[in-house]
Amino acid sequence: MNKKIKKILKNRILIFILGGLIFSSVSVYAITYFPSNQVTYDNKASGLKATQVQGAIDELYNTCFPPSIIGGDGILDNVDIVTSGDGLYKDKYEDRYFYKGANPNNYIIFNNESWRIVSIEGDGTIKIMKDKSIGNMAWEESGGFVHTDWTLPPSLNKYLNETYLTKILYSSAQNQIVSKDWSIGEVIGGNRDLADQINDENSVKWNGKVAFVTASEYIRSNSNESSCATYYNIQRNDNCKNTTWMYDSVYSWWTLSPLDSFDPDILIVHFSDGQFGFGYPYDVDYAVRPSVYLSSNIKITEGTGTQNDPYEVE
Repeated sequence: MNKKIKKILKNRILIFILGGLIFSSVSVYAITYFPSNQVTYDNKASGLKATQVQGAIDELYNTCFPPSIIGGDGILDNVDIVTSGDGLYKDKYEDRYFYKGANPNNYIIFNNESWRIVSIEGDGTIKIMKDKSIGNMAWEESGGFVHTDWTLPPSLNKYLNETYLTKILYSSAQNQIVSKDWSIGEVIGGNRDLADQINDENSVKWNGKVAFVTASEYIRSNSNESSCATYYNIQRNDNCKNTTWMYDSVYSWWTLSPLDSFDPDILIVHFSDGQFGFGYPYDVDYAVRPSVYLSSNIKITEGTGTQNDPYEVE
């Protein structure tokens, strides 16, 4: 054999290029005579679903370059809206869609971490919350006047919107978050009407970038609407924790909702039973699960939203 040919065959890079050229030539020749969507092949060894050349090309391309969807509207275009079980629901009270159930497909990678999608907003923004706590902290650590007002603001607000936002999150993630009006109105204990509770929460607003989910959002993450759709019902049903993905069996965590009472308290979600508890705002630590709104223009890698195949913010 010619020495030059032997040298080429020993060079893996050249062999790779040569193979690609040969494959391309064969493909061009075949496609000249047969439309690619009519050329079939045995796909058993390839791991591909397609049985035609064009389908295989599309599959391989999408594997190397996953298609993107844009913002919340893009997710809505790719997800079925359900009325029972785990999944994405059209909200009955506001222009929003909520993920409900024990484990809906709402996983999303943001800031290279696992988060969960809370809701798709009417303006296309996406509300997400941290899948796990970033640590236990007090609502207010400085002492002095004890209050539940998120606008004053408490030290926890300062930490989230100064230290956490600007020093913990990557700069790329910071640019993907938008300022929104958050509902911080008081909740009346024992409320049996979710519409009234939502109105009470919406009666006071705070504009910013990082906070928590509200008490009504925790309620609306529950797929068992017949038994767990109000503050009153959740407080009387230990099983409600089994039909919401927000429940955490390890930590009690802060919501954004103060309680309308003589004592200054913020509603927390108990790790033991998933019911609401009363978090004293000074020097008592509970788990912190930050929540943010992602821009309606962000690009998201099209996954299925499962834990093993989450959406991913590009």
